[in-house]
Amino acid sequence: MDRERFLEACRRIGLGLTEEGLLALEGFEDALYLENEVRNLTRVPRDRCWERHFLDSLLVHSVLPERAVALDVGCGPGFPCVPLAIARPDTEWVGLDSSGKMIGFLSRHRPQNVKPVCDRAETWGVRERFGFVTGRAVAPLPVQLELSAAPCALGGLVVPLRTPSDWDAIDRTPHGDLGLALERVLQAELPETGAKRVLPIYRKVRATPPAYPRSWAEMRRRPLGSR
Repeated sequence: MDRERFLEACRRIGLGLTEEGLLALEGFEDALYLENEVRNLTRVPRDRCWERHFLDSLLVHSVLPERAVALDVGCGPGFPCVPLAIARPDTEWVGLDSSGKMIGFLSRHRPQNVKPVCDRAETWGVRERFGFVTGRAVAPLPVQLELSAAPCALGGLVVPLRTPSDWDAIDRTPHGDLGLALERVLQAELPETGAKRVLPIYRKVRATPPAYPRSWAEMRRRPLGSR
């Protein structure tokens, strides 16, 4: 995807990028695929990086508050936090992942407004600190919500990046048990590919009970809303 097509796709999702931002994305792409030759950081081929990594990550920008202190749960090598941090330099990010390989890469190639943390979300212990919590391809929706609710501050937003296959899970998951209220669901289409995305927007209205998040094994064995 060339620069002009990428800029036009960004305009279609309501985002303007500076020349500095474009250069930062290009540099991150170079670093990612150079290291990917030996460390297997992504399965997305390089010729699809700008659509499937950068644009996909940027879809959430429209609901990202100004000057947000934000958390990316399960960030991998830096998605969506790095494109969002580059496009929105007013925001501060923590990229959380349990893989030392992923966090090692991110630590070497991060924007200044991204802090990498290597830990498991369910045992990290940080609660009610972030005004915005997101994540892409972390886990099934009930698990992702359970991992995301506790670190979200009261009044903050949890906005997982999901697909149309999650409509049933959005309806079925008892998000109120986590202190969340579903405000609305945005639907978006990824420019160039036409892939559909679903962004449920949850507001943190009550403190998340101390019992959540549960252990990883328990969340996977008995997800919220299961019978």
